[in-house]
Amino acid sequence: MLDPLPPLPDRVSRIAMIARWKPVHLGHAAVLEALADRADHAIVGIGSPNKYDASNPFTADETASMIRLVLDGRDNVELVEVPDLGHGPRWRAMVVGMFGPLDLFATANGYVRSLLEHDYRVVHPVWLIAPERRVAVNGTMVRRLMARSEQWRDLVPPVIAGYLDANGLVERFRSEFGDETKALEDAEKKSEPT
Repeated sequence: MLDPLPPLPDRVSRIAMIARWKPVHLGHAAVLEALADRADHAIVGIGSPNKYDASNPFTADETASMIRLVLDGRDNVELVEVPDLGHGPRWRAMVVGMFGPLDLFATANGYVRSLLEHDYRVVHPVWLIAPERRVAVNGTMVRRLMARSEQWRDLVPPVIAGYLDANGLVERFRSEFGDETKALEDAEKKSEPT
């Protein structure tokens, strides 16, 4: 449950968010556009670019291409790779050093919030999006549908579906991580209380 919506300025000088964006889905697209539209300078962190696994099946370059496609020429956005260090306090110091002063930092991740709330005003990304643009979707959901060859295309912007198909990234994902993704989902379902 989100806290009540805090009063937010319509526009700020500097805003940032870090996510894995793998793949960029409809919810991500709304957030990315809101970041760009609400700030003079938006920093979009590509999280875990140093990971390549079932949860991170696209490279940093592929992820950056997806973000650029969704932002469609907006020139006030800076993409920054933010590696996973496996150590929260070191990661926090790295982020603050990389991003510098910000008016707002958006995250849906409670741990990231706890790391950065003393450095930045942290807001949930849904607060930045108009209610009619909010979509209940996440990357895990999209990747699971991809792995099962089910209807994932409705959950991503058409330009992203086209990019993934044209570059063979869906087939690569299925080949490299499809079985693992399905097995993880099955294990998760078995561990749920009945």
